[in-house]
Amino acid sequence: METVPVFVNGVRVEVPPGALVADALRAWDAEAAREVAAGARPLTDSRGLPLDPSAKLAAGSIVRVGLARGAAAEE
Repeated sequence: METVPVFVNGVRVEVPPGALVADALRAWDAEAAREVAAGARPLTDSRGLPLDPSAKLAAGSIVRVGLARGAAAEE
């Protein structure tokens, strides 16, 4: 099966061509993917712009998952 590399928080993840951001998140960390889907963690692209989990990825895409909302205040 052909795959393309994308990067989630600096970790290389292989996904099928045409995969969605949500697919890469699940491959990287299923719990983080659930938190993003629930709106508990922010999701951005390589420039820091908001990213929709249903967006299609291209080879080499960079996705960043932020800390859980309120986590910074707890630290």
